[in-house]
Amino acid sequence: MNKSILWVVVIIAVVGGAAVLYYGLQKMRPESQRQVPPPAAVPSPPQTDAGPQIRYPIRTEEKPLPPLNESDAAMREAVLGLLGDKSLEALLNPQEFVRRVVATVDNLPRRKLALRLMPVKPVGGTLVATGGDDGAVVNQENPARYSRYVRMVEAIDAKKLVAVYVHFYPLFQQAYRELGYPNGYFNDRLVEVIDNLLAAPDAREPVRVVRPKVFYEFAEPELEALPAGQKILIRIGAANASRIKAKLRDIRGELTRQAP
Repeated sequence: MNKSILWVVVIIAVVGGAAVLYYGLQKMRPESQRQVPPPAAVPSPPQTDAGPQIRYPIRTEEKPLPPLNESDAAMREAVLGLLGDKSLEALLNPQEFVRRVVATVDNLPRRKLALRLMPVKPVGGTLVATGGDDGAVVNQENPARYSRYVRMVEAIDAKKLVAVYVHFYPLFQQAYRELGYPNGYFNDRLVEVIDNLLAAPDAREPVRVVRPKVFYEFAEPELEALPAGQKILIRIGAANASRIKAKLRDIRGELTRQAP
């Protein structure tokens, strides 16, 4: 089953890893002040349409899959076996893994991401900035903190990835409907989220940030108002963002060619 988890690896690197970057860039609260509730679905307004308006249908395969509630162990072992690096186990939040992935994907175009739902753990350290809290810029050394994730993304073969995604699609679809979209279609949402990430503007560097309270924020109001996923791509640096976007375009092309 190891080769059948390639999609999960890309979710970790592109979606989960990207969201991890978002939290790694912030000045986190002391451990004693943090409260991390157990995983729970992000409340979303249920759809009221009579049926899904599917734009990018997936032709599912008639092959047995593990039940969603029993898929964590197989996915964890397969991911670690595929990557061949046991140290990566420390990056995973293996419980409710598929549900965490779906919730993270759904939240990337929103203003905030839910830390408790992340499929991977935050990057260590804090944002590397130069200057005072009321007028700092992101240091040029900061993007190097995320090079490991960017290399993981670039190493994935988009064609193999999507073939695996098609195989496991029923699990992602089930988790998406449980999230609060009984008539929703996860592949359409995934393509929509990728398009939202690709639309992230190219910010002029160095990027100015301020820290009015605990977390860093963009000094430019128009950047701070962007969706969470787009802000991630700005904060990791222009070069890293360009590499991530190139892989996302490849994945999108494969996803949208899967119509029966």
